[in-house]
Amino acid sequence: MVRHFLDFEGYTAEEILRIIDMAINFKKKGYPDNKPLSGKSVALIFEKPSTRTRVSFQVAIARLGGESVPLSVSEMQVSRGEPLSDTAHALSAYVDAIVARVCKHETLSEMARYSSVPIINALSDRFHPCQGLADMMTIKELKGSIQGVKVAYIGDGNNVCNSLIQACSLLGARISVASPKEYQPPKNVITQAKEWMRMSGSSIELTENPEEAVRDADVVYTDVFVSMGQEEEREKRLKVFYPRYKVTEKLMSLAKPDAIFMHCLPAHREEEVEASVIDGKKSMVWQQAANRLHTEAALLLYLLQDGRKF
Repeated sequence: MVRHFLDFEGYTAEEILRIIDMAINFKKKGYPDNKPLSGKSVALIFEKPSTRTRVSFQVAIARLGGESVPLSVSEMQVSRGEPLSDTAHALSAYVDAIVARVCKHETLSEMARYSSVPIINALSDRFHPCQGLADMMTIKELKGSIQGVKVAYIGDGNNVCNSLIQACSLLGARISVASPKEYQPPKNVITQAKEWMRMSGSSIELTENPEEAVRDADVVYTDVFVSMGQEEEREKRLKVFYPRYKVTEKLMSLAKPDAIFMHCLPAHREEEVEASVIDGKKSMVWQQAANRLHTEAALLLYLLQDGRKF
């Protein structure tokens, strides 16, 4: 049966760790000389702007010997009313996987129902699981393990936060989320995470207090206060988030002495994070961004070469 990657649901901790270990191996030793995706094509569909996701996927596909087919929605018949089911059926006949960045998560769910090839979520309004993979790889590289690490997420309980919660709860990291009450992560994401935590030994804390969340953290993570598609809410959101949820050097000082700072990028310096933090010695955002390439390559190989055999 075809497997999709719309979020972390349906994957075991062992599988995700296998993908992360494969990515670390690619980074350390290079990519396979036998070009395992030779002869395979991957469609890249983007409804929203992208820098890191689009380039990292294209490069990953090329390094594995495959071919990418970049598409914007405006170029496709779906923009003229073709049903998503028809688009998914047609693309499945041409390519071996579909990577899609969409406005609504329901778009991915609908495509997955009719696609006979893997659908990979390159960002939706609910989840950003490819970012979550790179986040976990970065934590494992820098902290030696994911199990037991405390991650403090400060800011909007958005798609990036949701995937971080899923990844942490699946792999055994403790996560503390500090958000204004009206911007906390969805209840269904929290409920699911608590179920996974019973297996992994993880824990989750929700608070409106950034200082409480960051205290003794190994990782301090934030994202923009105004995500793509929310521009009309900018003024309202900034009144709620700024400056209370800005990651400053003072806030970072409450974390462990060897704590690292992470951000999925793009970042707005002096908005959600102080420039001296994101550009400082504790910031690992560039290593985190670079790891997108390796985790996406590992994910593609895992899905297209029957990962259960790895």
